[in-house]
Amino acid sequence: MIALSLAEIAAVLKGELRLFGDHTGDSVVDGVVDTDSRQMGPGAIFVAKPGATTDGHAFVAQAAAQGAVLAIVERPVDAPISQIVVPDAVGALADLAREVVARVRALGRLQIVGITGSNGKTTTKNMLARILESDGETVAPINSYNNEVGAPVTMLRVTADTRFLVSEFGASAPGRIAHLAGLVEPDLSIVLMVGMAHAGGFGGIEETAKAKAELIAATRPGGTSILNIDDPRVAAMRPAAEGRGITVIGFGQAPSADVRAKDVEVSASGTRCVVEVDGEPAHPLALQVLGAHHVSNALAAIAAARALGVPTATAIERLQTLEVAERWRMQPMGNDDVRIINDAYNASPDSMAAALRTLAQITGPDERTVAVLGAMTELGEDAGEEHDRIGLLAVRLNIQRIVVVGPEARRLYISAIGEGSWDSEAVHLPDQDAAYEYLKNELRTGDRVLVKSSNSVGLRHLGDRLGELFS
Repeated sequence: MIALSLAEIAAVLKGELRLFGDHTGDSVVDGVVDTDSRQMGPGAIFVAKPGATTDGHAFVAQAAAQGAVLAIVERPVDAPISQIVVPDAVGALADLAREVVARVRALGRLQIVGITGSNGKTTTKNMLARILESDGETVAPINSYNNEVGAPVTMLRVTADTRFLVSEFGASAPGRIAHLAGLVEPDLSIVLMVGMAHAGGFGGIEETAKAKAELIAATRPGGTSILNIDDPRVAAMRPAAEGRGITVIGFGQAPSADVRAKDVEVSASGTRCVVEVDGEPAHPLALQVLGAHHVSNALAAIAAARALGVPTATAIERLQTLEVAERWRMQPMGNDDVRIINDAYNASPDSMAAALRTLAQITGPDERTVAVLGAMTELGEDAGEEHDRIGLLAVRLNIQRIVVVGPEARRLYISAIGEGSWDSEAVHLPDQDAAYEYLKNELRTGDRVLVKSSNSVGLRHLGDRLGELFS
């Protein structure tokens, strides 16, 4: 974080400053800002976030012992550290992020990118960060820091030397993206897709589309929006963007896309395509990341990088060095005999279907496809139907072993059985331990194994165990 005095921070937060030791209002703080006491170091600021199961106020003393010099609290705590008392610690975190980013932006170097979409945010963020980091200090979220805590924490990592801030915005409710993106007003926004992920929390996919469009409304007038024109709900955001004086760049495989892909090929070693940009020769792209669905993410990153001044060929060259999109996202594990693809950080109907298609595409004629599948959460009243659809798709893709884990995913298993997967081709197991015991005896040389579920189901840990077993 840029250096601010304790008095300046208190003024920004409209909080009560309680000094400790030899601190004065002029004492300067410039360390990390976080709600996790384990992340504290010398000069850090600890935000005591109340929680449903743990209360950050109980860790203020621990944060001080780790080197923190300021705590933002909702009530005074008996601990050896200066404190600013505010009504809402999470709200104060957002206020501080807004102020810090505004001060850095005023220096004239910082360009801000905002990314949203039902799927692909983290992969696109990592791709774009890989491209931009060679041109200047780039701040991007760790993992999927895209909520009301993670997004401001990422923003607060900017310094006077930061050239690019890449923010990822998730939406758990209407108005959330508007709030988070409104903290920084991105110069460039990227909308990847509108899908069924979290649709249960919005009341349907059309309401999800409205939530994603909040990023367009938060983009600075005169800025740029990168839109997936292969998705009709995203393409429909163009008039709203252009109405605000925002330049729209479309990406996709449609001929009308400004940055488009053709001749997509997927293999066990990666994903290839040809990238075309009007007025330029065709550019071959060889991604190390698995899956045809990542071509769309790559196009978004390339289009954004071009808008930020990076030539297409340079962006592609840098993008090809990215080995893994993110841990637990199409992450290859295991060995050449038994290859594990751990893609269980998140799951929606769209990403589940894409992962299954990738599994089918990368498996050779003498190899066997094995899909280890758990529940997709946050789908609301559509959950049953969407699990049915994935069960049908797995059978129609000729996935040879379908291993369904957990009671919440049983309907997927029933659907697969109903579609004709029988004679042990599909099995239902109660939990991860049962699945591990089954798979360690079932898997054999030549198997290509996909592990996929929503984060809360936790199959990513099963994927790790299988990866270690066959390493």
